[in-house]
Amino acid sequence: MLTVGDKFPEYSLTAAVSLEKGKEFEEINSFSYKGKWQVMFFWPMDFTFICPTEIAEFGKRNKDFKDREAQLLGCSTDTHFVHLAWRNNHPDLKDLPFPMLADTKRELSTELGILHKDAGVPLRATFIVDPEGVIRWVSVNDLSVGRNVDETLRVLDALQTDELCPCNWQKGEKTLGATA
Repeated sequence: MLTVGDKFPEYSLTAAVSLEKGKEFEEINSFSYKGKWQVMFFWPMDFTFICPTEIAEFGKRNKDFKDREAQLLGCSTDTHFVHLAWRNNHPDLKDLPFPMLADTKRELSTELGILHKDAGVPLRATFIVDPEGVIRWVSVNDLSVGRNVDETLRVLDALQTDELCPCNWQKGEKTLGATA
């Protein structure tokens, strides 16, 4: 699995971005948000139970990520057509403000090393990628456990200080001074 300090792989994927006729899909690639922090999170598959709770929560918190100049990107191995159908059929996903990427060929998930060994679907992996394209944080959950969006924001805040942040540090608290 790729981890902290590794370069996030280059990719080009079709994403469901809107419910508006004729504007449903967009090609998103590793250069679409160049120079910005990116938070890329993966879920196992569409039309499931835990996944929409996570996706909807990220959607509700999108402004918090935007305020930190970070772009949210969600991804699974379902097609962009399946993403669109799910958005059209699930009330909590209709107004998602971030792209739902379709890693249909499993190339990105494979390169990241996050495919479940038996099920062949992505684990619940979250990557925070800095403006230079370097992975700065990775969190991976089992298929049966949803992730914590507040923790993702807390870690993003800490990384953006570019300082030493102690255990349970929260935005606005003092950081640690480095000593020789």
